[in-house]
Amino acid sequence: MIALIQRVKQASVCVNGEIVGQIEHGLLILLGVEQGDDQQKAERLCDKVLGYRVFSDQDDKMNLNVKQVNGQLLVVSQFTLAADTKKGTRPSFTKGATPAEANHLYNYFVELCQKQLTTKTGIFAANMQVSLVNDGPVTFWLQV
Repeated sequence: MIALIQRVKQASVCVNGEIVGQIEHGLLILLGVEQGDDQQKAERLCDKVLGYRVFSDQDDKMNLNVKQVNGQLLVVSQFTLAADTKKGTRPSFTKGATPAEANHLYNYFVELCQKQLTTKTGIFAANMQVSLVNDGPVTFWLQV
């Protein structure tokens, strides 16, 4: 399971021209689900994302996590994170979970996040337009 996290001042996701999820100060989480991922991995990744220290403390060092700064989360499914790009010039998506399994684990991950912080989402498998103001920029690839 993969999370590409970005520290943002604001972020939103639109489907068919309508904003379906929007946050201020927090993390945009692009979530990819791979074959073999399960609820235990979703729990570990959620703990890692929410505990990852990417926000600055009073000394301007990245020592605070999203919970400590009372940030918000925007979780967006992105199957392309599971792409195999090692060969050729066209990505392969054979490492990705099936849509049904990915949807289940995406929803489970979102539920875990919602128990701890204000969490907004995109729409699974929809064609989405994501807008953000990356703060830093600060972007990390987390995988469990």
